[in-house]
Amino acid sequence: MIPLVDLQAQYASIKNEIDAAVLEVLASGQFALGPEVAAFEEEFAAFCSAKHGIAVNSGTSALHLALLAAGVGPGDEVVTVPFTFIATVAAIRYTGATPVFVDICPRSRTIDVSQVADAITPKTKAVIPVHLYGQPADLDPLCDLASQHQLTVVEDASQAHGAEYRGRRVGGLGEFGCFSFYPGKNLGAYGEGGLVVTSDATHAQTIRSLRSWAEKPRHHHALAGFNYRMDNVQGAILRVKLRHLGGWTDARRQIAASYDRVLADTPVTVPVPLADTRHVYHQYAVETPHRDILHQALRRHGIQTGLYYPVPLHLQRCYADLGGQPGDYPCAEAAARTTLALPIYPELPKDVPDKVAEIVQNALPALSV
Repeated sequence: MIPLVDLQAQYASIKNEIDAAVLEVLASGQFALGPEVAAFEEEFAAFCSAKHGIAVNSGTSALHLALLAAGVGPGDEVVTVPFTFIATVAAIRYTGATPVFVDICPRSRTIDVSQVADAITPKTKAVIPVHLYGQPADLDPLCDLASQHQLTVVEDASQAHGAEYRGRRVGGLGEFGCFSFYPGKNLGAYGEGGLVVTSDATHAQTIRSLRSWAEKPRHHHALAGFNYRMDNVQGAILRVKLRHLGGWTDARRQIAASYDRVLADTPVTVPVPLADTRHVYHQYAVETPHRDILHQALRRHGIQTGLYYPVPLHLQRCYADLGGQPGDYPCAEAAARTTLALPIYPELPKDVPDKVAEIVQNALPALSV
């Protein structure tokens, strides 16, 4: 079986470094936050060209605290997309605010900036572009629009560690950049983890306080905070892995180029990065109207694939109160029906793209070009 992602292969490649880092933390007796977390915060903020990094326990928590630091709360609205992982919208609801959806661009699958202006109301407080699958959203026009309307831009960069927009790494381009370190991410912990980057010292101080019960001094709480701390073991692991991220990203991009080449003459649509961006291929997501047929054919041949995301958020039952209906966001709904993620990770065997292309041709012979 060729898995969608192989975390065991990655661990084997850096086992000695990881084991040493973890054992050092265990010997230190410092487990909640700690010096490894603090060092990782500095290193990752510098990686994103931001002044501050605040580590938390998940990407969801990162989004939640960034929105709170931006002053988002009950009665406010936050513009985002319906084609993303549910955490993007869950974080908005956690603040008491209301998500307002706009459709995605069919090519990039990121927010359609041309639709954002019409979604802005006097209640709009922020906008969350999602750098989906490692493809940066079109940030400059979005940030310009946000500035005109005094809106906060919170980048959901959970799938885009090291991705670049016009030569600048994502995360540090809006007021906040939010990252997830879930194990399967390009930079993944061995457990849960997340981080907010910002260049605003006041926002950074607010998030640091909120992540640990807003306790200052001890047993005194000016704000209603949360238990969102990253543990020191994960900080140590992420410091090791951050040193390898550049090489891993290059490998992902090489694999994506191989897929591009061998799938060029097949009846699937391959991802096409936007101009002036550097896609980091958290997922290599192809599109075909015969997605389910291809999904099953690849599985029969021992190749695991992923469905990201088969039900857009405006049609999820838990968000029925938002009033979403089929047809509201046609590009998101089309992507939900047609998108299939192929295996991509730095250790992927080199012959896999050719095998996938052969299966595609055989599974969809009538449509082959």
